[in-house]
Amino acid sequence: MRIANIEALHADGGWRVTSFLKLTTDEGLTGWSEFYDGFGAGGLSDLIRRFGEVVKDMDPRDVGRISSALHAISRMAAGGINHQAVAAIENACLDVKAKALGVPVYALFGGAMRDRLDLYWSHCGSFRVWQRDLFEKELGLPPVRTLDDVKELGREAVRRGYKALKSNPLVLAEGARPFNPGFRIVPGFLDRQADARWVGQVCDVIAAFREGAGANMGIMFDLNFSQRTDGFLRIAQAVEPFKLAWLEMDIHDADALALVRRSTKTPIASLESLYGLKQFRPFLQQYAVDVAIVDVPWNGLWESIRIATLADAFEVDVAPHNYYGDLATLMSAHFCAAVPNFRIMEYEGDDVPWRGEYVTHPPVVENGRLVVPTRPGWGADVNEEAVRARPPRKR
Repeated sequence: MRIANIEALHADGGWRVTSFLKLTTDEGLTGWSEFYDGFGAGGLSDLIRRFGEVVKDMDPRDVGRISSALHAISRMAAGGINHQAVAAIENACLDVKAKALGVPVYALFGGAMRDRLDLYWSHCGSFRVWQRDLFEKELGLPPVRTLDDVKELGREAVRRGYKALKSNPLVLAEGARPFNPGFRIVPGFLDRQADARWVGQVCDVIAAFREGAGANMGIMFDLNFSQRTDGFLRIAQAVEPFKLAWLEMDIHDADALALVRRSTKTPIASLESLYGLKQFRPFLQQYAVDVAIVDVPWNGLWESIRIATLADAFEVDVAPHNYYGDLATLMSAHFCAAVPNFRIMEYEGDDVPWRGEYVTHPPVVENGRLVVPTRPGWGADVNEEAVRARPPRKR
């Protein structure tokens, strides 16, 4: 079996572009993966095309060899979108290999350890605030404009069966300081400082979620790159009374993150922006996190399993970074099913209603838990007709 062709397909994902890699073999098998080309200045699709020429005529079942070879030729510019391009090809190769064997992808890594995965509703309320034109006007979802709306959203999470939810700082009051995750160019985004008023805004939002969702709901809160170490530390200490499931933050310094974790009772989750085993190692050696977040589309499932194994050696749980479409959700589900130290899975509870059209078998969610698929490969193929019928919207 040989790789005959690799191409990228793109579709309207509402607030994002949904992108798929299609790997075709000379024996008629097709492998799929989902990737995201929305960070930085783009260019990931072009890199995938270039790497696709390198692996053409190679056997897609030699997943480790292909992945290692592509990482070797990009070693002088390791990480970043080079790593993402390799991961997209690696993930499609895994889909082909599992289909050729007639087994789910997780069977390639020892089989499933669980058949149901606890989910948390990610960006709960966040996109309804950040993308009001889409979520309110186009999709008709209830607005989130007051703390009472946040409380109702917490009650909605309970009704939908979620065991946990995650949100971000929400700008509700007129004149309130806006939230910037630290990777978007807006006025003041380089300051990354938390004043008392902004910390108060954070606490008010968390308190509203807690009142609406109740004491049994796990609440996570994500600050991204919005602060420097001092700001993260002060926020972590300020939110201790709310007993968060975790406070999420991004710092590319293991010592700084370890300092935050040692200085607060609030559990810390991080590392979603890291690539590869070597980048994760110093954070785990410093015991910098309670939960290591691993991005399967960025790292590739093979490398993600290795990262989870390393985390397990340090008694650290893992959770996937998964704010993409349905195929990526299935890809991350195989990761969650195969590793012993799985904590909980990220899932977009708010999304465009046509998301499920892009795959032949959308993820099945029952009472806030995802049913692990048992079909060969990822458990679904991409519906090319649906993808081509909804080209990305102009932005």
